Amino acid sequence: MNHYETVFILSPVLSADQTKETVDKFTGMITDNGGTVVNKEEWGQRKLAYPIKRLSAGYYVFVEFDAEGDFVDKLEVNYRRDDNVIRFLTFKQDKFAHEYAEKRRKIRSGKTEGSAAAAAENAEGSAEVEANVEQ
Repeated sequence: MNHYETVFILSPVLSADQTKETVDKFTGMITDNGGTVVNKEEWGQRKLAYPIKRLSAGYYVFVEFDAEGDFVDKLEVNYRRDDNVIRFLTFKQDKFAHEYAEKRRKIRSGKTEGSAAAAAENAEGSAEVEANVEQ
């Protein structure tokens, strides 16, 4: 199995349900064809650098997955057929990119856990300060 990552941009006029349905369709396609989704990040709606199909914004989705080499062609054909996808890019990760992606995932997961712990500590600290002020 090869390591891939893909970014696709969805039309900004889609509702939240339609966006979720389209993202689930493509991640489901990966798993249905023997691949595994390693990481999925929805970056949300962002402004495009230049208009595409007269649209100035798009909903970005980033997916890292492991799959066989011939599957990428099927995935890209489905991107082209779907009117909700306005742009996409898929590439195979070499060993260095794969190592970097693993480190990036670990750092991001540490930040989310660390930020939750820090928020809890700040909440406890502010509760203690408020208790001291009231006395």
